[in-house]
Amino acid sequence: MAKIIIDNITYEVADGEAIAQVAESAGIPFSCNTGVCGTCQIEVQEGAENLNELNREEQELAMDHTHRLSCQCKILKGIVKVTY
Repeated sequence: MAKIIIDNITYEVADGEAIAQVAESAGIPFSCNTGVCGTCQIEVQEGAENLNELNREEQELAMDHTHRLSCQCKILKGIVKVTY
């Protein structure tokens, strides 16, 4: 099990699982859920290497490894610490 820390609260997520559901339950605002609006942008403070690579939607919104869309992220393993 991987762990995502959102504003200092730890959640367990299965390796390879999308973080959208956990992120939304933690209070991160969502709108489109498809990566086009940018509403669910997060700042990755630690563990960016434990997330999937940026996808086309994130690249089109000029995201980088520290600024991601939580609706598009999957946690591969380990621990990721984010804020929004």
